[in-house]
Parts: sequence; C-alpha cells; structure tokens
Amino acid sequence: MTGGTRETPVNSSPAVAANAEGEEIEVLESTDVLPVAPEDYDPENSGFISTERFRDLLATHGSELDPHKLEVLLALADGNADGKICYQDFVNLVRCLADERSMSNKRSNSFRRAILQGSRQLKGCSLRDEVGLGLSQRLVRHVAYETLPREVDRKWYFDSYTYCPPPWLILAITIAEVAVFMYYGCQLDRLVLQVSSPSFLKSPLPYHPQLRAQSWRYLSYIFMHTGIEHLSLNMAMQLLVGVPLEMVHGALRIGLVYVCGVLAGSLAVSVTDMTAPVVGSSGGVYALVSAHLANVVMNWSGMKCQFKLFRMAMALVCMSVEFGRAVWLRFYPPAFPPCPNPSFVAHLGGVVVGLTLGVVVLQNYEQRLQEQSLFWIFFCVYTLFVLCAVFWNIFAYSLLDVRLPPPP
Repeated sequence: MTGGTRETPVNSSPAVAANAEGEEIEVLESTDVLPVAPEDYDPENSGFISTERFRDLLATHGSELDPHKLEVLLALADGNADGKICYQDFVNLVRCLADERSMSNKRSNSFRRAILQGSRQLKGCSLRDEVGLGLSQRLVRHVAYETLPREVDRKWYFDSYTYCPPPWLILAITIAEVAVFMYYGCQLDRLVLQVSSPSFLKSPLPYHPQLRAQSWRYLSYIFMHTGIEHLSLNMAMQLLVGVPLEMVHGALRIGLVYVCGVLAGSLAVSVTDMTAPVVGSSGGVYALVSAHLANVVMNWSGMKCQFKLFRMAMALVCMSVEFGRAVWLRFYPPAFPPCPNPSFVAHLGGVVVGLTLGVVVLQNYEQRLQEQSLFWIFFCVYTLFVLCAVFWNIFAYSLLDVRLPPPP
C-alpha cells in the first residue's frame, strides 16, 4: 500500500485481481450517503422530525384511518410534548400498534402505557363538541361518555364501534325473562306476587334446596321472578346499565361478569340461607351495576357523563328499593309454610362479584385480561369459592342435619 493507493500484486491471478476490485467497490458503496429530501432536511442533523411534518405524513399516507385515530397516533408519538419525534419514538409507536393488532385484538400492557402517556398530550376538540353527527353516532358518543373515563379511549371507541355485533346478550336475556314471566303469569293467573301461588316453585327453573342436585337451577333461576314489581326493577337496571357496558366491553366480558354474579348468588344462598329458594336475576344485575358504580367512583374526575351524581344516587335508590323488597319478602310469613319465601342473599353475592371481578373487567377497557394479575387473583378466589360451595352442598346439609322444606 503506497500513498493510500491500493496495489494489486503483479503475480496475482485474474480471479484474485477481480476479487480485490470487488472488495474495493463494496467499500466505496458502503461509504455512499443516501440523498435527503429537502423538506426532511434538518440543518442541525438532530435526527428528529417535527410533529407538524409527522401530522402531514399521517394525513397523506393514512387517509384510510379515522380522524380520531390519527389524533391518537400523533399524541402517542409525541408523548413528551416537545414538538419533535425521533426514529425510536416512531419504532415504539409501530411496535405498540402491532401489539394492539395481534391475537385477540386487545391492547397489550405496552400499548396501555402508551395510551396513558399519550392521552396527556392529546390535542384537538373534545368528542362532545363535535357537531353534525347522526343519531347512531350520537348514541355511540353518549355510551362512550357513560362508561369510559379517558378522552383518548372515548375517541378510539367512537371510531372503532360498528354495531356489529349488536349488544345482543343483555337484550336476549331480558326478552327471555319477560317471555317466561308472561308464560307463568298466564298459567298461574297472576302477575303480582306470583310467588304466593302454590304452583310457582313447581317450575323446573327456580333454585330449591331440596332440588340442589339439579345443577342447572343454579343458573336458570334468573328467568323466574316473584312478581311484576320484581321483574320491572331488575329489567330497568339490566337494560340501562348492561346494554351500554356490552356495547363497550363486548358480550364475552359482560357475560362473564353477569354469569359469575348469578352463580355466586345461588351458591351464596345455598351456604348462608340453606332452607330458602332463589328466583330473579338480581345476582347478575347487581354484579353489573355494582361494577359500573365502583368504576365511576374510582374515575370520578375522568367520567364526563351528565348529571352523574344524580344518576348515581338514583341507581343506589333503585338497588336499595329492590333489596329492601327482597328482605321484606324473605321474612314475610310464607303463603305455603313450611317453605320460606325466596332469599335475598343472591343480591349480596352479585355485589361482591361486581366489586371484585367486575371492576377489574371494566377498568381494563381493550386490555387483555390475561395480562392483568389482579384479574387472575380475583378469578382464582372466585373459583375457590365455587369449589368450596360445591363441597358444602354435597356434605354440609347431611352433616348439619338441616331440616329442609318439602320439595315442591
């Protein structure tokens, strides 16, 4: 090597010379500098792009995205609000979006943290201030403000919800309850205090301690109600709270909370009020309402629903009236002794499920529940309770020599 010039040996073969020339060309190509677009040139060579330029790129190449999602993406990319976006910020954003799109289409913990950080930098008008919306869009916006505490989640939900599938679960359960009630109302020839009829408990649906081996009764009792006053209160709370929650969280999650509340209600009665039957959907209804009210209280400043204090007070009044009616009926002299009137303990079982498992489900909107440790803790506790209650039903009645009412 002389004077920085590469020399080829005289005795080298043509193959060696060609190889040496190829290496030299490769070195020269590796040192080439790629041209930079004039509009992306940064005189300080900082490696950043301005948020205004990133917004223009999103508007140009992301035309298929909803405007609110574009706003969320910009907020996530500029999480520290310095007006600049570096390459690593962009890579992190793409990784979070890939996590959000993967598998169950639920957000991972990394996306959740990015959402929480980006929501602090979210700019633009509030979803409530938008005008020119159709009836269905206004309904979705209303549901978003009823159930979600963060504006970034409300905007994301507003652009994502498509009414497909519709909130079918709570509606189907309510229609089935009304149909069963009307059927037995015609058969028993009464709509008020159907429980006073001697044929009321002969149905295959209500839970009865003498028939506790028939496992379907631990769930099917929700379709029987003591009277039209019982059905009306449960149906009102079930529709007003359950349908919006199902629109936001989906039938699977809301169904999980509802069914867990129903099962916990009947098992709680079989353990604590061992001689009483159970009817009514209060276990599932109280699980949903309790979870929703607790979520509102825990996110009070973020919840922007109108008249939230008054509406929360009205929900508590309805729950108290229904619970008081159940307590009064339980201790009222039964029409056909020695069988007592239906128990009220199912209400309490539903409340416990709502304040534990239900709150975890509602607080983790669009997050994967399997990544939430608190969900697994409450789910394991609930499973342990179910197993203990099953063993209690198998062995405790005979060991304690409980005097049960005769079968219906």
